[in-house]
This record gives sequence, C-alpha cells and structure tokens, in this order.
Amino acid sequence: MTGLHLAAAWAGILAGMLAGATLGLSFHREEWLGGYGSWSRRLLRLGHVSLFGIAFLNLAFAGTADLLGWPAGGSGAPAAAAAASPLLLAGAVLMPAVCALAAWRKPLRHLFALPVASLAAAAALALLAVLRTGGGP
Repeated sequence: MTGLHLAAAWAGILAGMLAGATLGLSFHREEWLGGYGSWSRRLLRLGHVSLFGIAFLNLAFAGTADLLGWPAGGSGAPAAAAAASPLLLAGAVLMPAVCALAAWRKPLRHLFALPVASLAAAAALALLAVLRTGGGP
C-alpha cells in the first residue's frame, strides 16, 4: 500500500510540473483560452493544482500507513484503509481529468461529483482506519 501511494504521489508531482510547464507556454498571451478569468483557463489551472494537492494526499496516506504499520501489500491493513486506497488513487486520476473535460465542455462539470465523492470517502475511511488502529484519541 505504501509503495503504490508513494509512486502515485511522485507521479502526480511530476504530472503537475509537466502540466504547469505546458500551460506556462501560453500564459503570457492575455486572451489565451478567453483570458485569465475564463472558464476554460480557470479549470485548467484547477486541474494543474489538483495534481499537486492530491499527490500530497497520497504522500500523507503513505506516511500514515508506514507510521501505523499497515502492511505494504494492503492485505492485513485495516479494512477501512484497504477501501480508502483505491478511492484515493481514483480521485488522483479523476480530478484533473474532470477539470480538463469541464474546461473543454462546460456541461461536463457535473462529473465533479465523481472525484469529490471518491476523495471524500477516501479521507473518511482513512480517518476511520487511523482511529481504529490507535493513531487517534
């Protein structure tokens, strides 16, 4: 479990850097994608930032798993942690993807329910696992 989330975290950080560099090639053009405050430009920036933010969630999850001694393979980890793991990984893929899709076609913004639900459920399950394994009050 730890290795997978560490890899996902570093992949997210690298993807965030590459996305930032790609977006940065055109940011100097004031009217690019409709201007700084346009829907498309805001959503692409949000997707770029989400790559970093969710990478840090994966780092936190990996650190928590290591600190609390959850097995590396995931089997034997608390059930809540085992359930949180794929939800966190799914959110790491879904959030920037939905940002890009919504930037492309505004009605696709309704898909945000998928990454938000995935990440919120992952956080709730991770908290439950922490509390059940003695990491909390």
